[in-house]
Parts: sequence; C-alpha cells; structure tokens
Amino acid sequence: MKLQRMNRRALALGALAVSGALALTACGSDETGNPGEGSSNAAAQSNIKCDDASGQVLADGSSAQKNAVDAWVKQFSAACQVEINYKAGGSGAGVTAFTQGQVPWAGSDSALKPDEVAASKKVCSGGQGIDLPMVGGPIAVGYNVPGVDKLVLDSATIAKIFDSKITNWNDPAIAKLNPDAKLPNLKIQAFHRSDESGTTDNFTKYLIATAKKDFPYEGGKAWQAKGGQSAPQSSGVAAQVKQTAGAIGYFELSYAKDGIKTVAIDTGAAEPVEATVDNATKAIAEAKVVGTGKDLALELNYGTKADGAYPMVLVTYEIVCDKGNKAETLPAVKAFLRYAASEDGQKILAENDYAPMPDDIIAKVRTTVESLS
Repeated sequence: MKLQRMNRRALALGALAVSGALALTACGSDETGNPGEGSSNAAAQSNIKCDDASGQVLADGSSAQKNAVDAWVKQFSAACQVEINYKAGGSGAGVTAFTQGQVPWAGSDSALKPDEVAASKKVCSGGQGIDLPMVGGPIAVGYNVPGVDKLVLDSATIAKIFDSKITNWNDPAIAKLNPDAKLPNLKIQAFHRSDESGTTDNFTKYLIATAKKDFPYEGGKAWQAKGGQSAPQSSGVAAQVKQTAGAIGYFELSYAKDGIKTVAIDTGAAEPVEATVDNATKAIAEAKVVGTGKDLALELNYGTKADGAYPMVLVTYEIVCDKGNKAETLPAVKAFLRYAASEDGQKILAENDYAPMPDDIIAKVRTTVESLS
C-alpha cells in the first residue's frame, strides 16, 4: 500500500511538471516553438476579452480580407480556445450564406443591398444584417511585363485594357504615360475575377467614377466588361498574373507578393500614386458614413486627386445581425469582432498590408459590436 501511494504521488507530481512546462511554452513561444514572438503574442492575447466564447464558428465571404482574418484568428483562437473557420469563398458567397442562415457572420467588400437586408430579416430574429467596416486597403493592379519594373497608368487606360480596347503593351496610350519604359510588343492578358466579388465591385466603381466613357457598365460583384480571362478569388488572379507573361489583374495589396509588380496611378495629383497602405488610408479618410441606424456602410471618394491618396480602395465589412443572433454563436462572434475592432486587432492590419480604419469610424464600430444581441 505504501508503494502504491508513492507511485500515485510521483504520477501527480509528473503531471504538474508537464502542465507547468506547457503553460510556459504557451506564454513564451509561438506555434513554431520560436521564442522571439512569444512575448508580443502573449501581450496581445492578454488584451482579448473572451467572455463566454467557446466552440466553433463557421464564416464565409470576402477573399480580400482572408489574410487579415487569418492573422486575427491566430491571436484570438490562442486566447479564447474558439475555432474560427473562415472559408473566404468570395463576397457574394458570404452574403448568400449569411442571408440563408448558414453562417453567423460574413465578410463582404460591398455593403448590403436593400434586397439583401430584406433577406437578412428572416434569419435575424427581430433585427437585420448590418455592415461593420473593419478592413481597408488598396486594390493593387498587378502586372507581369518582362523588362518593365515601373508602370504608370491612368483610369482611362486601365478601363480600356480591361475592356479589351487596348490589347498590346506597346500601345501609344501606355507609351505616353511611360516615356522612359521599354514596352515590349507583347499581347496583354487581362485577368478578372470569375466569382462574384466585392473586389470587382470596388474596382469597377473606381473605373465608372473616373472613366465612365471608357467603361460603360453598371458595375457590381459580377464582371461585365468584354474579353479577358478569369480566375477564382484574389489568390487565383494573383497566381495567374505571376505566371503569365503579359498579364495584368486586380487584387488586394496583400496578394501582390513574390515579385508581383504593381501599377502607380496617375490621378491628376502632383505625382503618380503608389498602392501602399498609407496612401490607401489617406483616401479612406475621405469616406462618409451613409448607413442608417447601426449600419455603418461607407461612401468612398474614388475620384480624389489629393496628393498621395491612392483612390482604388476597398473597405471590407463584417456583416452580422444587429439583433436576433443565435445564442450558441453570439458570444464567440461578439468576442471575435470586438478583438478585430480593437487597437491590437487594427494594428495587425498594417503589418499584413491592410489599412486600419480611421479613428472616428472604428470608434463607431466598437460601440456597435458591444450592442449586438
């Protein structure tokens, strides 16, 4: 009996030692075991309010914000032990999934339309879907033209390229904007999104606002212009641009990786404007809140000519019920959105090539998140 008691005590002490080691590991290292980021990650996680959040949350929507959501999820899930599964199937798919009650929140690069708000009332008991602007950033126009390291285009030329009116890289219109570039006699391969996309919606809103004569379309999430080739989601368009000589396409700056060059836009400002986070923030700061009630939909100024303001921007909304959220998912959704809108959550955006929301806008988002029920 004495030997058995000693063995049990030894096992208990061993368990305590293992749990202590695991706790130290969680506080002092990242998921790869590297101690370098551990302290900062732990500090960020310590500011996350989990409340009663638990379980698993499924979500869908904008692929534009996927890299931002991934960064948020890494921190939030480590702090709150909640599994967030964000599908990123595109804004159209996300809004449909939300209005059909398949997901408790969705991401969209376009605010809800009246018919979508009406549909949301069927799943938001006593309430409706609202738009919470959470992620901003430039829509980069990426290109792959051998021998051309810098490229300037204006909205009219971009419109003609994506409507198959300019089809070769040595076209006089492109040459006029780039007198020092050695433009090759190479066919343009213009890529657009194959799925319904808020990125497409915002890209075409810019062209319609600034070059309507050269882009005579209504716009929207579905691509309408003539010709070109298509690929699914932002990652798909970026991949095609990277691997195709003569290619050009549009996607969020965070997808302009691994050597993809981006176009500077001649807006009429003193100098052509590069696609950067800071330049996008300057443009988003001119946005106005046009939503009513708790809805915080924004109206962007695509035609800005302010120095250093990159006009081709988008804002991704998190779409959620203002009232009537499901009891089993509300705590986790509310805690996650609270973190995304927090100072720490917004700081992560700039670290991942996204633009944080202006202070006055994000303050309204924080107040609205706290009121969700």
